[in-house]
Amino acid sequence: MTTPLAPPTRIGKPAVVALGLLAAVTGVLESVVAPTLPLLQRELSMNPSQGALLSIAMLITGALVAPVAGNLGDRYGGKRVLIRLMTVVSAGGLVSSLAPNVPVLLLGQVLQGAMVGTLPLSIILVRKYLSSGESQVAIGVVSGLFIGGGMLGTLIAGPIAEGLSRHWMFAIPTFAVIVVTLCVQVLMPNDPPGRTDARIDWPGLALLSGVLLTLMLGLSMAPEVGSRPLVLGALVVLLAVLVAGWIVVERRSPAPMVDLRLLAKPAIWSSYVITFAVCVGTAVSMFLVPQLFSVSGDGYGFAAGSTDIGRYLLPGAVAAAVSGPLGGVASRRFGSTAVVTAGIGVMTATFAALAFVHTEVWHLVVAKALIALASGVCITAMVVKTATSVDHGDTGTATSLVLVTRVIGFAAGAQVSGAFLTAGTVSGVPAESAFVTGFVIAGVVTALSLLAVRTLSKGAKE
Repeated sequence: MTTPLAPPTRIGKPAVVALGLLAAVTGVLESVVAPTLPLLQRELSMNPSQGALLSIAMLITGALVAPVAGNLGDRYGGKRVLIRLMTVVSAGGLVSSLAPNVPVLLLGQVLQGAMVGTLPLSIILVRKYLSSGESQVAIGVVSGLFIGGGMLGTLIAGPIAEGLSRHWMFAIPTFAVIVVTLCVQVLMPNDPPGRTDARIDWPGLALLSGVLLTLMLGLSMAPEVGSRPLVLGALVVLLAVLVAGWIVVERRSPAPMVDLRLLAKPAIWSSYVITFAVCVGTAVSMFLVPQLFSVSGDGYGFAAGSTDIGRYLLPGAVAAAVSGPLGGVASRRFGSTAVVTAGIGVMTATFAALAFVHTEVWHLVVAKALIALASGVCITAMVVKTATSVDHGDTGTATSLVLVTRVIGFAAGAQVSGAFLTAGTVSGVPAESAFVTGFVIAGVVTALSLLAVRTLSKGAKE
């Protein structure tokens, strides 16, 4: 086998900017469905079950694709896999923009879900071409722009859909994705492949996909757990069988999809635990705060419309956008452990305050901004910590699992929030106690992640 040429030691700022812009525009495309779901249901005559499936279609695909994309990037080169992945995403965006009915729109969303693999592939590239300190900042920039793009998409999707049409809210960010992908193709040098002689672990891939799919389906049923306990129980049993089978296969495989020895490192598994807990808490705030803005109860709520809610959430979107670069710079200067500890402390204190004080609009605006900032800083620090705790050849696999954990955490937080808010609804209006319970649960889950913070520095250097 011919040995590839060593890559250049550095890349220019335009290449890093192109990766950041790619993260931003994919974040926009990822987030346009959630705020416009009522409009899509109305125009396409979707029933509630179809609407629920549409809302999680990309999450399911992303959870399946991210570890595969990261692993292939480690083997065959980050840029090579990234360009092919964005071709699939662009096709999905075009299908969604032209979709005349629900099945075609679902197909487009399934293809778009491949975008979750963008971040681990970008991290592979910056780790190869930048120094350790520079790569931490670059990872923060790329992560932050992805989150910021998602927030921007949430804000602009409604006005575009109402002012132009639902087709344009997919088409505009898709065109941006195509243009920025071409810029990455031109500006980013080709990185050499890694383990090209290793075969793909197809049994491990199939079992891991089954694990993630079963887990996401189980989470999607959380609000109906009381009415369908047997189905949920069967999914739990199936999940346990799939996990056991996956562990056996990965232990015996000469080239496993995920090296279980990698997951056993304290710095790695603790990163996943913290990411899950932080994302659960963040998802609770993302679900409950807009609901509290819109509800009109006896002494609580503000009866705000969609435009006002979007305006109230704008500071949180700005905070999320700057959280990634801030997390990267802070991790470089103070270390990931200190950054995560501070972020979790801010989130826990904010949730505690929300449980007691939520009678003014500014209370929720400030709290949502603080949670978005602290959450973004924590997640970025976890991505940085994970990426720098493994060898270059494992960067894509390790960081992709952080993103999978993020997706699962968000899905779990949203579904649990929906479950107890539904349980606390009387005569069509959620009780104030349901919101208080949600904020308390989010604070407790986030605070418990501090138990895993102390293991972050074990087995890996900052």
